[in-house]
Amino acid sequence: MNQLKMSQNPGKPHSSEEQLSGLEDGQEESLDNPDPSIRKRIRQSAPGSHRDDTPKSSPPRPVSIEELMETAKGVTNMALAHEIVVNGDFQIKPAELPEHSLEKKVRDIVHKAFWDCLEAQLKEDPPTYDHAIKLLGEIKENLLSFLLPGHTRLRSQITEVLDLDLIKQEAENGALDISKLVEFVIGMMGTLCAPARDEEIKKLKDINEIVPLFRAIFSVLDLMKMDMANFAVSSIRPKLMQQSAEYERKKFQEFLEKQPNSLDLVTRWLQEAADDLAKLRCKMLPPHCSSDGATGGASILCSTAVQNQAYLKLLKWDHVNRPFPETVLMDQTRFQEIQLELEQLLLVGTVLLVTFSAAGSALVDMPGFAEKIKTIVKVLLTGMHLPSFNLKESLATIGEKVCAEVNSCLSQHGFTPFSAERETALKGQIQAVANPDNTICKLIDSRIQKFLENHLASSQQKSSPAVPGGLGPIQRELEEIAVKYVRLVNYNKMVFSPYYDAVLGKILTKEESQLVGKPEES
Repeated sequence: MNQLKMSQNPGKPHSSEEQLSGLEDGQEESLDNPDPSIRKRIRQSAPGSHRDDTPKSSPPRPVSIEELMETAKGVTNMALAHEIVVNGDFQIKPAELPEHSLEKKVRDIVHKAFWDCLEAQLKEDPPTYDHAIKLLGEIKENLLSFLLPGHTRLRSQITEVLDLDLIKQEAENGALDISKLVEFVIGMMGTLCAPARDEEIKKLKDINEIVPLFRAIFSVLDLMKMDMANFAVSSIRPKLMQQSAEYERKKFQEFLEKQPNSLDLVTRWLQEAADDLAKLRCKMLPPHCSSDGATGGASILCSTAVQNQAYLKLLKWDHVNRPFPETVLMDQTRFQEIQLELEQLLLVGTVLLVTFSAAGSALVDMPGFAEKIKTIVKVLLTGMHLPSFNLKESLATIGEKVCAEVNSCLSQHGFTPFSAERETALKGQIQAVANPDNTICKLIDSRIQKFLENHLASSQQKSSPAVPGGLGPIQRELEEIAVKYVRLVNYNKMVFSPYYDAVLGKILTKEESQLVGKPEES
């Protein structure tokens, strides 16, 4: 059986039903990222396993092999279901063995021996069709597996033409026309395959030698199996989302019953979010704010707003020194990946805004100019989260490249190139982006955060929120991140909202009690 792993961008096949049994076998996670250094940085900066104040566990009880296997299977299934739900681009593709690995060498030797044997049999006089008939039997099983219950006519055609008993009789009597059978197979594959495989089917028709043709047929059949499985995954996602959410909530409840303090970090996280919102609203409504500045805005806080603020805090998290809240721990790597992507996008957006402001609207509106500058900046910021990356040197290089591109474009379109003074000013502004207190950088960051906040608030609406001014050059990248982020947040809410509501009920009641002077409720 072909090994499988996760990838992206599924294609929808014509036929739409396939069981997902055996999907877990040989799977690997492949969360593609435009900057591989982000994934590397996540691995390097992974925090300690648990918080320091975790109570010591009691002595472990003996566990049987059967219990371990059952637990491992449950965790694997839950992780797989979780990945399918939160990763909208989840797909399956063949596992590629390392080029010089022993496993690949052994596989290639075995395959070559099989196909050499088939070729030798077909070259005998008279030809021997034992291997060929077995292959036709496998092809028949594959074709039948692609059919839906209502495909009775196609099922009858496949069963009638690929009747192995009849084929064996024809082979024994020297009347077997294997080319005709292969032609039928290719035609049936063309009927059942996804539109994306039409080109592969067309190539099959150009192969004249029977052994290479058999090999190519099986390669295309493997692709068709994956198309079927991937379409099945996309079809079951809505149903799986609800079932997976219920399953994860049940497992967390079981864990909470054994470890009653398993919401400590969540409580602290939500409390901080509530305090942040209260302080922010105090600044907006100073006459209604008390002297401590922490409770004046509590009366207008709502649970949803606090939750959204809490999720935004995850994008500014110190993953090295601070443990992640318990309810989002399974997705810590995903949140960290989004955080690093946003940090890189922040620098890209800041450099682009500085450059476009200096270049003027005449250049910015020219076709291709903005994309060319953005490409330069993104390429030179690749790997910015690695310890070996020197941001100041990279920004200096960006300044040189950007000035050269701006002057080239100005000259090509009949404008006066930048003077030495303007070049120096632009390079200085670009290099100033490395300063954490850079005003433009802070402005872009606040607008990115506001855009994500609006996305969370409007996640149930069909229309997306407008992109704030200054973010136009990075709109496409920002919207892609926002979609991924909101999907992650919404699923987490679906699983853990009862716990959030319970914790926030106490927090907001406490704040309101303090505001109106009532005794604090226990």
